[in-house]
Amino acid sequence: MLLKSASLALLAAASISVVCVQANQQEGSAIRLMRQLYVQDQRDRGVLLSDAGDALPAAVASNPPVSLPDAELNKNDAARRNKVRELLRAGQVTTAQDFHDAAFIFQHGEMPEDYLFAHILAVEAVVKGDSRSKWISAATLDRYLQAIGQAQVFGTQYSDRDFAFVIRHKDNPAAMKAHRHEDGMTQQPYDDALMPDVLRLDFCVPSRAQQKVNLKEFEAGRYPSGILPPGCTR
Repeated sequence: MLLKSASLALLAAASISVVCVQANQQEGSAIRLMRQLYVQDQRDRGVLLSDAGDALPAAVASNPPVSLPDAELNKNDAARRNKVRELLRAGQVTTAQDFHDAAFIFQHGEMPEDYLFAHILAVEAVVKGDSRSKWISAATLDRYLQAIGQAQVFGTQYSDRDFAFVIRHKDNPAAMKAHRHEDGMTQQPYDDALMPDVLRLDFCVPSRAQQKVNLKEFEAGRYPSGILPPGCTR
């Protein structure tokens, strides 16, 4: 009887151990909420990603996402920014990956302050060891500068000419009224002489020569293959 009881106790302990291991494995494989928000942000823009945020080739996607209409996209973006702020206040944005993902969410904001905050988040990701966040730190700085009417400095922003005009003259009603539609794309305003290409490349931003090629590709309706230097990811 004692042997039987001991055996049952050992079996129960073993079962508990298995359950604990399985629970730990599930917790380790769980996708952080910040990563989920990032994946939603990208899918809303028609980007193919797995639940873990990995890129998926179109051939393996059974139901590829479609970019949402602007009104719905803006609503979702605002909700995600609010959620990120909640997580920050709760101390739940802690890893380099978290800050990288948060930066991407805020760079899709609507106000200059959103882009500035995105830049700060991206810098924190770099500080925490995520070197691939250098690109988003450069892009968010450029976006912030252009949003306040200043020249970008890395050259990450490619805009249609009408949008660029609005950014530069939004506080000038007379200029806005007199403006006529312009075809084509531009990187202006752009202080392309501020930094050397070696520094651009360190931030995973292509050289000026490659940017000029990229601009022509955009104008031709194609997404440039040289939008990132070789070996860079974002």
